[in-house]
Amino acid sequence: MKYTNEIILNKPLEEVIEKFTDPDGLKHWMEGLQSTEQLEGEPGTEGAKMKMHFKTGKREIEMVETILINDLPNQFKSSYDVPGVYNEIDIHFEKIDENTTKYSSENLFKFQNFGMKVISWLMPGAFKKQTQKYMVSFKEYVEDGKSVQA
Repeated sequence: MKYTNEIILNKPLEEVIEKFTDPDGLKHWMEGLQSTEQLEGEPGTEGAKMKMHFKTGKREIEMVETILINDLPNQFKSSYDVPGVYNEIDIHFEKIDENTTKYSSENLFKFQNFGMKVISWLMPGAFKKQTQKYMVSFKEYVEDGKSVQA
């Protein structure tokens, strides 16, 4: 499954990149993120791996992020491995003007077990909706300092 989401951020490109690359800021726009643990490499560099622990309701998920390309502000590509699911995200930031930045996210999901394939077939919009939710949370964090942390 493949799809693209876009959002406009009313902040300069440099400020957007600063917030995007701040590892301490993740918890403010990735709802449910409980903790991170650097597994390999220097944070933010190509080849680096980080374990991410999420909690949504009663469900807990651990995933491993691998940075595939870090050519910010032009491109940031990473993969996320969760049992049964492989997700690759190709992010691009584009300066629209001095105070406006376009944020686009191309997403590729590969499902490795029958149950996840069925869920993706029955609810394909749920994945795109979750991506958009994170993008809106990032926008609110960048523009207004709003955090998803309670």
